[in-house]
Amino acid sequence: MSSTVKISVLRIVEDTTVDGPGFRTSVYAAGCTHHCQGCHNPESWDFDNGTWMETEEILEIIQRNLFSQVSFSGGDPLCQAEGFTALARCIKKETGKNIWCYTGFTYEKICRTPLLSGILPYIDVLVDGRFVAKKKDLSLVFRGSSNQRLIDVPASLRTGKTVLWERNSDVLL
Repeated sequence: MSSTVKISVLRIVEDTTVDGPGFRTSVYAAGCTHHCQGCHNPESWDFDNGTWMETEEILEIIQRNLFSQVSFSGGDPLCQAEGFTALARCIKKETGKNIWCYTGFTYEKICRTPLLSGILPYIDVLVDGRFVAKKKDLSLVFRGSSNQRLIDVPASLRTGKTVLWERNSDVLL
């Protein structure tokens, strides 16, 4: 990495299977401005609940998990867009790993916001939208409420349209 960036990290969970398909190293951001009612992780709202880590430190953890892909969750990683963009860029360059990103922002809002949209070229699947307790559905795969979408970001960027991720797509790993 050309410059050191720090990210407030609530925790890093290695070899988890809940934040996307297969084994994943999940980086949970500290800090979220959405404050969704019924959030399963409200301790992640406060940036001060995290530990400030350099992107290089996080990359080392990701690299030691040879067979795990990567997920960014939180909190909201896009509340630290510059840091997570730098981390995602480095992960792709150094490892080529698949990256999923969970955010309360919608894909359309991200596309319209230069600071947020910088991460998109490095993300394989974006799980977008705030958690809505009234739309909670335990039968949904990899998300908590029915308003949230699993977006195939490379296909969406190629076509200029929002393309939903399908479980059997080539974005799986």
